[in-house]
Amino acid sequence: MKSTRSYTMGARAQAVADTRRRILETLFDLGRERMFPDISLDDVAEAAGVSVQTILRHFTSRAGLYEATMDHAIAAVTEERRTPVGDVAAAVRVIVDHYEDRGQTALLMLAQESTDPQVAELTRRGRSMHRTWVQTVFAPYAGPRDPVIDLLVVATDVYTWKLLRRDRRYSRARTEQLMHRLTTSILEGAEPEGAPS
Repeated sequence: MKSTRSYTMGARAQAVADTRRRILETLFDLGRERMFPDISLDDVAEAAGVSVQTILRHFTSRAGLYEATMDHAIAAVTEERRTPVGDVAAAVRVIVDHYEDRGQTALLMLAQESTDPQVAELTRRGRSMHRTWVQTVFAPYAGPRDPVIDLLVVATDVYTWKLLRRDRRYSRARTEQLMHRLTTSILEGAEPEGAPS
C-alpha cells in the first residue's frame, strides 16, 4: 500500500514537472516567430494544451512565466552550444547550427530590448553567456582579458551570422566557411596579451 502511494505521488510530481516544462518550451518556441509582448497567456495555453489557470497555478503571473522562461532559455541554449574546448572547426559549426535554429529568436529579442525590460534582461544575459562561451572554447588561444576575445565575440556573433546568411543570402555551408575563415584569421594574427610588440 505504501509503495503504491509513493508511486502515485511520484507519478503526479512527474506530471506536474512535465506540464511546467511543456509550458516553458511552448513560450520559448512561440518566441521564434513573434514578439514576446504580442504573445498572450491565451496563446501559450492554447499551444501548450493547458488552461490559463494552469499556467497561473505554475507561475503565478505573466511576469513569473516570462522570468522562468528566461532561465529555461539560458539553460537550453547553454546545452545546445556545448563545444569541445580548443576545437575551432567544431565551435564554428556549433554556433552556426545554433543560429540556424535560434537566430531568428535572438534577432527578435534584440529588436525588442529597447522597449521591453524583461527581454532586455534576457539579451543582457545572452551577451554574457556568449562571451563566456567564447572565453571557454578559445581558452587555449587567448586569456579572458585578451583583446582577441573581443574579436572572437564579434566573429561568432548572431549579427555576423545575420549579415552573411540573411543579408548576403549565403548558404549555411558558405556562412560556416566564412565565419571559420574569419575566426582562424583572428587567431593566426593574435599575439598573447602582454607579449612584446
